[in-house]
Amino acid sequence: MNTMLTKEEIKELKINGNGIIGKIVREHKSSNSYVLHILEHLGHLPKNFDGTWLPELLDSKSNQVRFWTVKNLGKLTDDEFLQTLKKVALTDSDTNVRREAVSSIGRMRNPKAKNILIEMLQDADPKVVCQAIRGLLVFKEDEKIDNSLKPLINHENEMVRAVIYKEYFAKEKQKTTQQPHAETHEYLKNVVVNGDVREILRNIPEESIHLTFTSPPYYNARDYSIYPSYQAYLEFLEEVFKEVHRTTKEGRFLIVNTSPIIIARMSRAHSSKRYPIPFDLHPYLVKMGWEFIDDIVWLKPEASVKNRNAGFLQHRKPLGYKPNAITEYLMVYRKQTEKLLDWNIKQYRWQTVKESKVADGYETSNVWRIDPKFDKVHSAVFPVELCKRIVEYYSFKGDLVFDPFGGSGTLGRTAKSLGRLFFLTEVDEKYFEYMKSFMRNNTLFGERATKFLSLSDFIKSIKQQ
Repeated sequence: MNTMLTKEEIKELKINGNGIIGKIVREHKSSNSYVLHILEHLGHLPKNFDGTWLPELLDSKSNQVRFWTVKNLGKLTDDEFLQTLKKVALTDSDTNVRREAVSSIGRMRNPKAKNILIEMLQDADPKVVCQAIRGLLVFKEDEKIDNSLKPLINHENEMVRAVIYKEYFAKEKQKTTQQPHAETHEYLKNVVVNGDVREILRNIPEESIHLTFTSPPYYNARDYSIYPSYQAYLEFLEEVFKEVHRTTKEGRFLIVNTSPIIIARMSRAHSSKRYPIPFDLHPYLVKMGWEFIDDIVWLKPEASVKNRNAGFLQHRKPLGYKPNAITEYLMVYRKQTEKLLDWNIKQYRWQTVKESKVADGYETSNVWRIDPKFDKVHSAVFPVELCKRIVEYYSFKGDLVFDPFGGSGTLGRTAKSLGRLFFLTEVDEKYFEYMKSFMRNNTLFGERATKFLSLSDFIKSIKQQ
């Protein structure tokens, strides 16, 4: 038999349970592609399936053949295969084959596998340990199993610790508010507050905001962002995002738009200084409870950025190369929670979920080619397209979208146009007044009137409700 078996033929042969598949594999054992084709298409194996030929493939030089062999062995419940899989898990030269062997042992759900899986908890590969944990959790509340798993809360690997914490040590969070997840406070809806965002947020209850998207002021790059030191700048952002974390709904998102910044040199006798803001800010965010999810690269046309390449263009001397910075980062974080995304989605009415679905034509990669926007009043303005994608991809209709550095209000206007509510804060009175001008021009959103408040007036509005 020289031609490949079809999926239908493999299905028919395995149901017969007469060992013919094993015979065919033995005849073609020298052809890895032929054997692999059969292994990949075996699917569910009936109880009468003769799998005695499978262990013969474990001496194959092909990692893929061995991988699919142990995967199929896990579909069989015969005790005799437990020791075979254990040997693979302990001795195979390929990491993925070892992991799959442990996974297969777990999928058997055989009580006789408990001691093998407990032994695998000592493995040096954290993913092997995680697979062993997964297999043992089937027998959770067995005293021996629980006593073997709980000490792993002190395991060196963070993924192992996270699984054990969720299974044994996580406690249901006691909410200080009974407000439904999909709702927010009336005094935050379509409101712009002039003041220090840290003071403003301290007056807001926890879990009030669904999505935050912001571009923090760049360190000492603009008149409105002067700080005594870079460390002071990072500590300022730490204060802000701690409050944002506290006031964010469980499991919801923060997207921070930043990029490295260059501070010009004092003179030709000194060097300029480049600060990697997104990379230095990241450890602060993770430490306070934000889980890193994605990095999105905002790619701008080269003609739109400052040319750093002119000197190198002339001399072409090594060490002097300076590329033009045409990218910024959108760093995506989620407020840490033991709940999965499905829980967040289920907090909404089906109609809301349906109406919020992202239309065809959405961006599929993490590189977004969007032209920057230039404004005569504000020197760093969000493009509408950038805001549109973030709002559509990370919120539902009716959600409250927040920008702690409101600037010219682009996020608010975009959020409202997409059926969301917005809350903006802005410390610079010039930009606060600039946002007001949009309302006078009737472009800052129709139905619900936007409220522009001082910090004191905002606090009064909270007390009135």
